[in-house]
Amino acid sequence: MLLLALTGSLATGKSTVSNILSSPPHSLPIIDADLLARKAVEPGTRGYRRIISHFGPTTPDLLLPSSDARDVTGSQAKGNKENDSKAKREAQARGRPLNRAALGRRVFGSTRSRTRDRKFLNSIVHPFVRWQMCKLVLHYFVSGHWAAVLDIPLLYDSGLDNFAPVVMMVAVSDPKIQMQRLRVRDPHLSEQEARDRVESQGGVEEKVKRTEARGRGRGWVVWNDGDKKELEREVGRAMESLEKGRRGVWTWVFLVIWPLTVGWAIFEVWRGWRGRRRWESRKAAEEKKV
Repeated sequence: MLLLALTGSLATGKSTVSNILSSPPHSLPIIDADLLARKAVEPGTRGYRRIISHFGPTTPDLLLPSSDARDVTGSQAKGNKENDSKAKREAQARGRPLNRAALGRRVFGSTRSRTRDRKFLNSIVHPFVRWQMCKLVLHYFVSGHWAAVLDIPLLYDSGLDNFAPVVMMVAVSDPKIQMQRLRVRDPHLSEQEARDRVESQGGVEEKVKRTEARGRGRGWVVWNDGDKKELEREVGRAMESLEKGRRGVWTWVFLVIWPLTVGWAIFEVWRGWRGRRRWESRKAAEEKKV
């Protein structure tokens, strides 16, 4: 089974491409790292308790107010008093949900303190996400899918590009377009907050170079400077090339012959690791020249 890692910076259109890939004619299963990350810090989890312990003393608004928490946790039980009451009791036992905007203000940005806090948060979230991804990949593999999409915004930052035979990077050529789209999508963000979030995920240009450095067939850059129809055509061309020789009999060969599957997986991880080392060496050499 092909693992296609989908990545991109904020407001470049990665979620739109994810929706395209999950819809006909592609109909690929999506493993969303953002959704898994939210599960890692849900009220009552170990990750939630660690965040409260670390950020709570210095972030007064880290948790949503009680009224907002009841709205979030009780929405699914709306219309049924018994269920609503039970949901509220369970929510109180677990704790109030995190205020993601307040947490974002603590970790997004390029200052030393924010970088340190972001690393701490990632140390909580990333191990959980990796484990859940492994389980979902195995599930889709035994289900007979020829490919699955790993939707990972921080693909290169987390080191998960080592495990992805193919990377699809969604990019925009003009940083101003990226900022405009982010401000439209999240109007509650100030201009500085939007800039901090974009900078915390690294520049689009470097990610594009890193994706292209993987080589033909292993790194695809999908440009999203136009409308959705143009984006669909871009994705379609990339997928048409990726599907050649990967669908059909080979899916079932790998499903039946487990030693071959394990061997191929190890080989792909090695290729990913070698590619990452080459990129890091190349970048270090360029920095020395400067």
